Amino acid sequence: MAKEKNKKDRVQVAGAFIAGIAAATIAGGYYLFGSRDAKQNRNKVEAWSVKAKGEVLSKLENAKKVSKEEYEKIVDSVSDKYAKSKKVGEKKAESLKKELKKHWKDIKKEVEELEDKGKKAVSKGKKALKK
Repeated sequence: MAKEKNKKDRVQVAGAFIAGIAAATIAGGYYLFGSRDAKQNRNKVEAWSVKAKGEVLSKLENAKKVSKEEYEKIVDSVSDKYAKSKKVGEKKAESLKKELKKHWKDIKKEVEELEDKGKKAVSKGKKALKK
């Protein structure tokens, strides 16, 4: 019985992890390729902003649940870090923060779709464990 519960937990964690990675990837991809301003965004991208977005994505991957509050908290912490840099400054960091936060609705939609897929995968995993 304990082994079955442990397997179920691993399947659920794996499903959540996969959904988290996919959500983070979509968030970055959407900014550069899916939004109305994607071409402009790609042209504006500076090396520091790519690194900052990578940090946001990495933190999203590690988040247990991707909510608006969690997303904004992550964006705030990363942009605040870059605002302190002489190379970037507060103005550029604030601009990136606003830009990333504007895309929450689209990211949320993608996250919800991925969570549904993850739940279906977990459900299939549970059924396989019962056999």
